[in-house]
Amino acid sequence: MAVRHRLIKASPAAVWDVLADGSRYAEWVVGTSSASPGLGRWPEREASIGYQVRLGPFRLGNETVVRRCEEGSLLELEAHAGILGTARIAIELREWGEHCLVIVDEHPLQGAGGALHNVGFEALIQLRHRAMLARLAKACEDGERDRGRAARRLPRGGGARHA
Repeated sequence: MAVRHRLIKASPAAVWDVLADGSRYAEWVVGTSSASPGLGRWPEREASIGYQVRLGPFRLGNETVVRRCEEGSLLELEAHAGILGTARIAIELREWGEHCLVIVDEHPLQGAGGALHNVGFEALIQLRHRAMLARLAKACEDGERDRGRAARRLPRGGGARHA
């Protein structure tokens, strides 16, 4: 079972905003070249996202389905990976001061991925998680900086001036 964590210098709400935006899935999920809406409303339970993985000139299409969602704190996904089977990916958000501790837990559920799972495979998942959490952190932290700059540009009082 591959478990990895990262402290992201953004609020849990900012991290959740990225996770809950299905159009940004390929931005932070390593190996995904594009993503498109599937069934339901992401990230509601049983909603899905279709995605493509590029392997040289080949493109493989698969989907990820939401199995459990606790808005703002937990997203559990089942990723379908063709002949490799499926994997459970749980993403937990914890408030950590003014930041967010993100914990990712992934393990195979069905198919060849479970049979092939070993220490070497686990190491590859850890490397993938490290890269994925770095991409998620960048997306969230850049968004926090952008919101901070926008807030500093607002006139005093936070709204438009009236004549």
